[in-house]
Amino acid sequence: MSETLARRLAGFALGLDLAAIPDAVVESAKLHLLDSLGVGLAASSLPGNAGWGDAVAGLGEGGASTALGRGAPMPCASAALLNGSLIHSLEFDATHVASIVHGGAVIAPTALAVAEARGCSGAELLRAFIAGWEVFIRLGLASPGRFQAEGFQITAVGGAFVAALMTAMLERRDVATTVNAVGIAGSQASGVFEFLAEGASVKGLHPGWAAHAGIVAAAMAAGGMTGPSTILDGRFGFYRTFARDPEAPARLAGLLDDLGRTWRLPETALKAYATCHYIHPFLEALGVLIERVGGADRIVSAHCHVPAEQAPLIAEPWPAKQSPRSGYDAKWSLPYCLAALLVDGKVALETFVGAPRPELVARAASMTWAPWRDSGFPARFAARLDVRLADGSTMSHAVDDVRGGPSRPFPRETILAKFRDNAGRRLAPRAVDDVVAGVEGLGSASSLRDVTTALRALA
Repeated sequence: MSETLARRLAGFALGLDLAAIPDAVVESAKLHLLDSLGVGLAASSLPGNAGWGDAVAGLGEGGASTALGRGAPMPCASAALLNGSLIHSLEFDATHVASIVHGGAVIAPTALAVAEARGCSGAELLRAFIAGWEVFIRLGLASPGRFQAEGFQITAVGGAFVAALMTAMLERRDVATTVNAVGIAGSQASGVFEFLAEGASVKGLHPGWAAHAGIVAAAMAAGGMTGPSTILDGRFGFYRTFARDPEAPARLAGLLDDLGRTWRLPETALKAYATCHYIHPFLEALGVLIERVGGADRIVSAHCHVPAEQAPLIAEPWPAKQSPRSGYDAKWSLPYCLAALLVDGKVALETFVGAPRPELVARAASMTWAPWRDSGFPARFAARLDVRLADGSTMSHAVDDVRGGPSRPFPRETILAKFRDNAGRRLAPRAVDDVVAGVEGLGSASSLRDVTTALRALA
């Protein structure tokens, strides 16, 4: 019998040596960890999320794992549930474009909660963090876009496997227990796109629940429960059930061949705006056109060429996107986000707080769209935008791929500035600097104390 995919993943993860990982990948991991923590801290400062921490705290007392935005620790699985939900709630967390994976919102909360609860070193956290990303990206690349087409978010349904694998790593389990944990996680995977129907904020829960599920799966495996080692490749396994893609296991098998040699984490695109990542290149295109024509007041209307695969999230149905039902719903509204840039000159966290603003809805009403069928999606997130000016003339601009990824990376200073702005909404000023210093020193840190103490120093 050939080796199952779950067993191959377990062998890679448990055998990974941090010293064998290139320095550039480790540094990328640190920046991604900071970005995830900063986004989660910013989310914890918003009134609409205030009750989430109390709700999760009610699930159980005690524990030693840091909960973002709260001074007291929580049980490990609860902290991961809350932190993952917060990190994803703003749509400000990073995406690996080609796989459509929001890995950090699963990986960062799992790594932090489990490593802290188990007294792991900083190097152990980084090792699990990097392994989680490398595996998660490949899970998505094996069937890009297919989960979404079936109504599932790959971040949610695939995240449970990754969290289980990482937890087993941090708990120093053997291969058999790790495989069982991954197999058990398959019965906990969930997360559907129906939130779009009403702009419901439950999407934030997707990676938090995945992190929680993986931690619980690993605990049950350690307690003797077994899970199917064929969970990824079997007749009722992950790809056949969630993606309706019977060829995906074979593709994943090929993608696993270069684990430990090809590092995909640095390909992941960080975000400049707290919106659906598909909208970002359109905002960039509009910004270029505003500057080119000499001001937003000269633009009368806009026409968006939307990659057809993205349309269900950001363009359909267009009348509903032009008048979103809530600020949260507006994060997936291409016309509303473009209207915010035209009216306010920026798209910020505050753009999506409270009810949609009438002046932005009115501006969105002037916009139109059409499907674009050869955009290169999902390998790249592109945009084409036409605008009509007050004098009747038109101008156009195209963006080949979103900023923040490997083809157009953000400078380190930009990433750190984003973290400081986000974290400064919740932490004391000195604590913001301490988190940065603590994460930068993780490779040689015997514990996470410097980072977690700073994360609990609330303003």
